[in-house]
Order: sequence, then C-alpha cells, then structure tokens
Amino acid sequence: MSLQKRKILATCALPYANGSIHLGHLLEHIQTDIWVRFQRMRGHEIYFVCADDAHGTPIMLKAQELGVSPEDMIAGVREEHMADFADFHISFDNYHSTHSEENQAFASEIYNRLHAKGHIKTRTISQLYDPEKGMFLPDRFVKGTCPSCKSEDQNGDSCDNCGATYSPTEVLNPRSVVSGATPVLRDSEHYFFDLPAFGDMLQEWTRSGSLQDEMANKLAEWFEQGLQQWDISRDAPYFGFEIPNAPGKYFYVWLDAPIGYMGSFKNYCDKTGVDFDQFWQKDSDTELYHFIGKDIIYFHSLFWPAMLEGADYRKPTSVYAHGFVTVNGAKMSKSKGTFIKGRTYLEHLNPEYLRYYYAAKLTNRIDDLDLNLEDFAQRVNSDLVGKVVNIASRCASFITKRFDGMLSSTIENQALADEVTSAGDSIAAHYEARDFGKAMREIMALADKVNEYIAVKEPWQLVKDETKQQEVQDICSLGINLFRTLMIYLKPVLPKLAESTEAFMNDELNWQDHTVLLTDHKINKFKAMLQRVDMDKVNAMTDASKESLAGGEKAPEKKAEKKKSKKSAPKKELTGKPLVDDPISEEIQFDDFAKIDLRIAKIVNAEHVEKADKLLRLTLSLDETGSGEENTTRQVFAGIKSAYQPEDLIGKLTVMVANLAPRKMRFGMSEGMVLAAGPGGEDLWILNPEDGAQPGMRVK
Repeated sequence: MSLQKRKILATCALPYANGSIHLGHLLEHIQTDIWVRFQRMRGHEIYFVCADDAHGTPIMLKAQELGVSPEDMIAGVREEHMADFADFHISFDNYHSTHSEENQAFASEIYNRLHAKGHIKTRTISQLYDPEKGMFLPDRFVKGTCPSCKSEDQNGDSCDNCGATYSPTEVLNPRSVVSGATPVLRDSEHYFFDLPAFGDMLQEWTRSGSLQDEMANKLAEWFEQGLQQWDISRDAPYFGFEIPNAPGKYFYVWLDAPIGYMGSFKNYCDKTGVDFDQFWQKDSDTELYHFIGKDIIYFHSLFWPAMLEGADYRKPTSVYAHGFVTVNGAKMSKSKGTFIKGRTYLEHLNPEYLRYYYAAKLTNRIDDLDLNLEDFAQRVNSDLVGKVVNIASRCASFITKRFDGMLSSTIENQALADEVTSAGDSIAAHYEARDFGKAMREIMALADKVNEYIAVKEPWQLVKDETKQQEVQDICSLGINLFRTLMIYLKPVLPKLAESTEAFMNDELNWQDHTVLLTDHKINKFKAMLQRVDMDKVNAMTDASKESLAGGEKAPEKKAEKKKSKKSAPKKELTGKPLVDDPISEEIQFDDFAKIDLRIAKIVNAEHVEKADKLLRLTLSLDETGSGEENTTRQVFAGIKSAYQPEDLIGKLTVMVANLAPRKMRFGMSEGMVLAAGPGGEDLWILNPEDGAQPGMRVK
C-alpha cells in the first residue's frame, strides 16, 4: 500500500541557555526524535528543528556572574547542548539560537504586523525596582514574607508553604535576590499583546482536534476566567531584542522564544534551498507539530497561535504535550543523585537504554513518566537483550558455521512469519499516534513468540543429527529474518542498534520491507550488539550526580555506607534446595504459609549469568494469552545451573512463588522464586506442573 507523501515540520521546546541538558529535557527530545525517525522511514518529507532559548534576565545575570558576555556564554552552552543531543542520537536537521538575525527579523516583523492592526496596547504599570542594580525585578528575583501565611523567604509570586499566589508588590519585607537591596516601586510604560481580541478564534482552534483533550479542557479554564492582555515588554538592562521604535524596551523572552522555531527553520532553508514560505504561509497544506512539556501549554496554545493569526502566518497543525519526569517515584533530586545530567548519564550508560525505556512508557496522554532505575535496568535487559537480540544470538552461529552465512530458501513456518510481518500496520498506527508504549508491547509480544518457536524447535538438539541439517538452516533462517523484521519496527527508537543489525544482515532496514523475508541471502558474522545494563553503573551514575545540601560538592558518605553493608551481607542463592545443615530457627503459622501465591509460569527465556557459578537468569511469563502487557513477565535468578542448560528450559512450565518481594542481587533484581527439589548437583529438579496447566494458574 503506497502512502501519500506528506510535508512536515516538527519542533520540540527550546532548552534554556543557562544550564545543562538533563533527563527531563531528554524525554521530550527523544519522544520527538522517535516520531520524526518513524516519519522518515515512511518516506515523508519531514524537517526537525530546534534552538537554544537564549534571552532573558537570568542569562544576563549568569553571564555577569561568570565574567563573560551573554553572547559568549550562550555560544558555549549551545555547543554543549548540541553535543549532548547528538550523543543521544537526536537527529535535528538544524539546531540554532533565538539570539540570531533570523529570529530578530521575524520577531520585529510579527510585532510590526500586530501593531499595525491595533493588537499592541501600552499602559503604565508599577513594578519592584532594584536601586543598587538599576533594574526592574522579574517575579523570581524577589524574595520575602508571604502575605497570606507570613512564612519567610518565599518567592515573589507564590508561597511554597501555603500555596498562595500573589503579585511581587504584595510581598512583605521584599528583597532583591540580585543584590539583597530592598526594592522600591517604580512606574514604567509597558507594551501588551491584546490576547482577548483572539478569544473566539482560540476557543474554536483549541477544540478543533489540534490539542489533546486534557490540554483543551485545561485551557477552557482561562476562557471562563476571561483572557487578559499579555505583557510583552521588559525594560533595560535586558538581554534580548529591542522593540522597534521603542528605545530601552525589549521583547519579553517568551515573545521571541516560539518565534525561534521560525528562525531556526529559516536558517536551515537558507542553507539548503527548502521553501520556507510553503511551511509557514497562511493557508499552507503542510503540517506543523510542536512537542512541548505540560508546563508551557499556555504559551504554545494561546499566545503563540494568536500571534501567528494576527501576523498572517499559519497556526500549528497540533501541539502535543507530555508530562514531567520523576525518578524512583519522586521529583528529581540533586541530593539523592536523581537530578541526572545528560552528560553524566552518557559517561556511564548506553543512550539507547534510555531511548527504549522512555519509548516503552510513553503514551499520547499528558502523563508523568517515572524513571524507576531498577525497573529501567530490568526492562532493558529483559526486552532488548533477553528477547530481541537473543533471537539473533541463538540462531546466527548455526548459519555462519554450518551454512557459510547463507539463509535458507524456505520459510519454515509461514503462519508465524505472517503474524510478525503483518503487525507492521498496527505498530505504525501506534507510532503515528505517539502511543509508543503500545508499539513496544506489541513488538515484545512478537519477540516472545519468536523465542518460543525457536525453543520448541530446539535447533541446538537437531544439529546433532546429520539428517536434520536442512531443518536447522530453515529454523534459524526464519529466526534471523524475524529478528530483522522486529528491528525494522524498533529502528525509530534504536538507531544505533539498527545500524549494527544492518551490518549483520548485510541489508538496509526500511519500513516498507517489513513484509519481506530474505531467502538465499548472505549474512555476516554475528557480533555482540548490546550489553546488559549493569546496576553498578546505574549506581555509579547516581553517585556521580549527588550533591550535598550545602551545594556543589559530592556526598561520599552514602557510597561508603553502601560498600560496608555490601561486604557484611551474607551471600545467598535463590533456590528451592533445602539447607540441611540449617536448623529450623522459627515456626510459622498456617495463615502465614497460606499467603504464599504459587503460580504456573512459562519459562520464555533462560540464560547463563556472567560470573555466577550456580545461577541461571530466567524470564517467566504468567500471561496465558501472550499479549505482552506489562507486569506479566518476571525475572528470576535460580540456582539450578548444575542441573540444567538454559536452552533445555525454554518453553517449559514450572511453579513459582509469585508474591515474593523483589530482591536486589549482585546480578540484578529477582522477582520471585522457582520451586526446585533434590539433593543438589545434577540431581535437582524444578517442579513441572501436570498437563493442562496454563501460565498464570494458581497452584492450590
């Protein structure tokens, strides 16, 4: 089925140029990049631009503190941001700055058009003024006593203690954060954008389908309260663009920030010859999408479309908002080491781990996303290493060693092949709708089925029989082909893993080829594609991110405590083997025993644990349907290595303790216990349920 080629411009919010990129920023940039890469794979003409938001009082003051010019400071920050984004594989076509000739030209043009139509108003307002620094103070640069609850040292616009909001002029005992001086009230003429004049248009546009329902409902509150004119000017000294014909007056940073999308794209168009007007003219048939955080909905969904409408430019096709990132269930914290900079992450972990984890949890709603670091490690290890890459690693050696790297001319299981290849349309629909979590679950459910197929066929056993060699080639060729199909589906999320797959497969991964299987095709030798997430590296990352409450220096004491407790903790293996030399230390009541939840589980994967003498890592499924929904698989470490080879366990049913609290081991989290019995060594047997049992059944 051929698709009509679309012309698309995508942006994500502009990072502020006075700090480093952190994992909160990266949620949005990864989300947008996945969507953009998917559109490119589908053959659409799509451009992806962004820029640093480089204006405002905080940048001016930060540059003064550093003893450099604002221009030099923002140039250095931009280089840092660009390097971080590149290393997370964010594929911008252009990354610019709002402090640019293009942005100044568009900001002045839009202002002049609005002014000519009567949409710019002026009036005199009273503001707090720092007499020592000779500047008006933005809300955040005023501190004082809350006028409501009388708590001291509160912000100039809201109180952390009682939640009250107020004007800086209402703060009791105010002081300037910049100099410590007591501010004074001073009058100044300000310029306002007449937002209420666009009320009818905005009410219609916000309900047109251009916004998520949650966004449209939230904006309805503003219409109920009545739209207010928007102050778009700031007084000198200020780092930004001077307003035309208004000496000493500067555009408020939030006026020229979204115009930065236009400035960045114009910069790209001038370098490449792309037609700028085709994407921004009033009645353009191209598509324009902004990906943003939920905290800047008002700017992008009220002020921005009204400015564009008034200046005779097109409005966005859609504005998509996402929630905030929390880490381990709480707001990111410097003292806990969970306020993690992008560069700190990159010094310890593969960027594609984070890309996959974010994708696996992203929906098309405005939901906050929790980066649980233990779940992060487990999910990446289980899904990417244990399921997807495992398919290739299990099959490749047979093809390269026995069949000179040549895939079979036969499709061994057409029904399975059809199921995997026909899923492309459904997965594409999830990508298009930005429901990446659903796409990842569908892909992993298919990976489970492919692994189960290989486990049932047991090519490692068939290869011992010289009469079964063709069957081995057919089975492993299908496994490798379906691995290729899964990697086509995952390419927008995992571009570097896709590159490794292309080198291995001797083939390009194109979306339209998801229905094609390679026969009589030569592959290259398989090389390790992805390492497991090491929790020691995760812990090292958070340790490197910790700052003391005094600010700045790292906090080493917790690291030392952890090392001490690790040394003193006795080593134990999770097995069902009785400890015959251990006396029974405590009796339990029957009610305690009855709390144990024994369930039938299918062993969907098993593998050796590096540097562990007794353990196998088992992936157990409690899901009878194989739907791949969350919380249906568990990772369990079992001390049965002496009795079983991993490949002999895959596909078997067993009994597990399903409600055992997860236990952190040296090799990762173990989320249950497999029941086994026997004297030990080779004489150790996992409990195998009777015929007719199904995964998820409770054992009574």
